[in-house]
Amino acid sequence: MNITEELLEIVGDRLSVSSSELYCYSSDASQVKGVPDYVVRPESTEEVSRIVKLAFEHEIPVTARGAGTGLAGGAVPVHGGIVLDLSGMNRLLEIDLDNLQVVVEPGVIQDTLNDVLKPHGFFFPPNPGSSAMCTIGGMIAYNASGMRCVKYGTTRNYVRDLEVVLADGSVIHTGSKMLKSAAGYDLTQLMIGSEGTLGIVTKAGLKIAPLPKARKLVIAAFENAELAGKAVIKIFSNGVVPSACEILDRVSLQVLKRYDPNLVLPAEGDVILFEVDGTETSAREAAEQVMDVCSPLALTIKLAESEKEMADIWAARKLVGAAVSRLDPTKTRIYVGEDVGVPMKQIPKLLRRVQEISEEFDLPAMKYGHIGDGNLHLALFIDVLNQDEWDRLKKAADKVHRTAIELGGTVSSEHGVGAARGMYMEAQWGPAFEVMRTIKKALDPKGILNPGKLGL
Repeated sequence: MNITEELLEIVGDRLSVSSSELYCYSSDASQVKGVPDYVVRPESTEEVSRIVKLAFEHEIPVTARGAGTGLAGGAVPVHGGIVLDLSGMNRLLEIDLDNLQVVVEPGVIQDTLNDVLKPHGFFFPPNPGSSAMCTIGGMIAYNASGMRCVKYGTTRNYVRDLEVVLADGSVIHTGSKMLKSAAGYDLTQLMIGSEGTLGIVTKAGLKIAPLPKARKLVIAAFENAELAGKAVIKIFSNGVVPSACEILDRVSLQVLKRYDPNLVLPAEGDVILFEVDGTETSAREAAEQVMDVCSPLALTIKLAESEKEMADIWAARKLVGAAVSRLDPTKTRIYVGEDVGVPMKQIPKLLRRVQEISEEFDLPAMKYGHIGDGNLHLALFIDVLNQDEWDRLKKAADKVHRTAIELGGTVSSEHGVGAARGMYMEAQWGPAFEVMRTIKKALDPKGILNPGKLGL
């Protein structure tokens, strides 16, 4: 039998080879492109194992894919081969409230999981902007986080066990329901953030957390982004740990006001959104402390007056990156240089340097992101028909990435490396990157798992 016949034997009509369907899997939300030779939609671990074993025998590249919301080309088959569409493996297998855990398949949508958990009084805290569509498998592959990781941590902090199909098709479990273990290497943590280059997740045991009883939102505007960064450092040094701490620069505010003119946002300045949570009393006290600390530095400061106002602002914040076209419909946001992170004390310097880079290359930029954990999202937008703007964009993004490394930071805090940022891995990690190469070769000797990613 040839490869097509063997794949048909495994998944039947859940195999696609038509050019139109293959094209649909040739990109994610980044600029990276690559057309697969086959798309298969497995429905079980056994099917994934058989497909990967077949690929291993014939040395065919295999790229796992969830919802395709990635911003770095991580799910793009840049070397062709097989795309494993895991979105159909979307069952919630177990809710174990006594152990504060759930077991899910990789295609479960983040918001869907939280909708199921909410009536029980629990939630899965990582909160990426794409939570309405991104899958748990993708979140594990990229160690996704979002707005609330400043208090609750990233996906990495909530994974207890993984069922993983290795490059030769064998299946392992990397952990258990135990909260701690001192027995051997932590293979669970090794797989998280590996972007499908070491194995393919087919089940995940996740820790869940109790929903907070109350949330409060403080909205503070500052004369400039650098001063806003200093206010954030001051908040943390005073012992307040917000559940979310987001920056919206002047351009972001313009975008949001055009998106929804009814949003209650400051008229000017660079804005920090401080969310605190806990009991009604503790959340109110924390909000008051944030206001006291920020008042000497802020132009304006206010507390959101209702749950609806808070919900509307957070919903708009999640869409700010996509809504940038409202500012200038002739320009398109390009996802490069958009996910850098630095240690907290370097936040003011990063904000200043990014503004200087924007001015140096004469490119409009929008700065927003999770400033409470040092993660800045930069939206650079250009006329995609103008080659000169493309050239300046690439130079500006390169400078942003190298600035983050110089400041002791990272070229990606949560969006991943994929095929878009691999060229920076050696600069960021030095000799440690060779250790990563060694691990990759040991677990994937034929190099079939998501080749062309992570600079490997």
